Amino acid sequence: MLLKLPLKSFFLLLSLIFVFSCSQSDTPLQQYEHAVEGAFAAEISQNGDYSITSSIHHGLGLWDNRNNKLLYQWQHRNAENNDVYIVRISANNSHALSASRREFAIWDIKTGQSVGFYQVSDSPIRDIRISANGRYVLYGQVNGKVVHIDLKTGRRLEMPIHTEKVNSVDMSANGLYALSGGNDHRAFLWNTKTAQIIQQFNFKHRISMVRLEDKGRYAFIADTQKASQIWNIETGELQSSLIYTARQSIFSSVRFINDGKQLLTGNGTKTVRLWDVKSGLSLQKWMVTPRKETRPKTAVVYSATLWDGDKIATESSAGFLEIWPLYP
Repeated sequence: MLLKLPLKSFFLLLSLIFVFSCSQSDTPLQQYEHAVEGAFAAEISQNGDYSITSSIHHGLGLWDNRNNKLLYQWQHRNAENNDVYIVRISANNSHALSASRREFAIWDIKTGQSVGFYQVSDSPIRDIRISANGRYVLYGQVNGKVVHIDLKTGRRLEMPIHTEKVNSVDMSANGLYALSGGNDHRAFLWNTKTAQIIQQFNFKHRISMVRLEDKGRYAFIADTQKASQIWNIETGELQSSLIYTARQSIFSSVRFINDGKQLLTGNGTKTVRLWDVKSGLSLQKWMVTPRKETRPKTAVVYSATLWDGDKIATESSAGFLEIWPLYP
């Protein structure tokens, strides 16, 4: 038996089907290979101009994304075995950073030259960030310590604020504010000049990801279960919680875009999502492309950003830079 719907309801149903079909995309507009057989790590610059990748075949590679051109290939001192698992690009595209568990390196993007190599001996690096001008570095360690370094003056601030290992850190573009989260179920926002803790965030489970909005207005904090929160730093109040149906979601990448109005997240099962910061609602979803030879058919989303204002760019463990449609 066919169900007869009033004309108004029929068109409403059609519109809902259209919106739903447009809310997810599995076919990129463009795809570029940046790492044969996949990447250990990758990050796209905030404006999409550059990507840095770490892979077994190419070592460290800095890419000009606008012209799909490999600009530089870099290597750490242990050139025979590339163990770099974290790569970063500063907010103003002046410097790149690469890190293994025991050392990190700073690179000048304009010249391609190494700015310096730095050893970390007391405890392995868990996460690391670089300021916009390449002057400040922030890293979190297995021993629960968070370290802020002024590479120009040599000032070193050690913050033993976590009682268990640090999982994620972030720093404002000017290097003044730091955010860290760890296995002790806590996240801290603090001032890197005064060492003063501005705000403490307590969760029921281990903190897996923290991220600051570029202008310092918002902080994203997520645990290993289902708590994924956006905090208004200016008021100290909870802005929103991400709304999703999965039992848990471990994020592999997070970035505020569109002047802090939206959030891009990626995870270990190919999924990239766009969220509304004010409400916590999911607006659109993409599934990055895994390599044909991989089993199972999945990929980790390492980085995502806004591309030309109307598209999204992603880098994943598959070694692809992919450009996706962004629906209004």
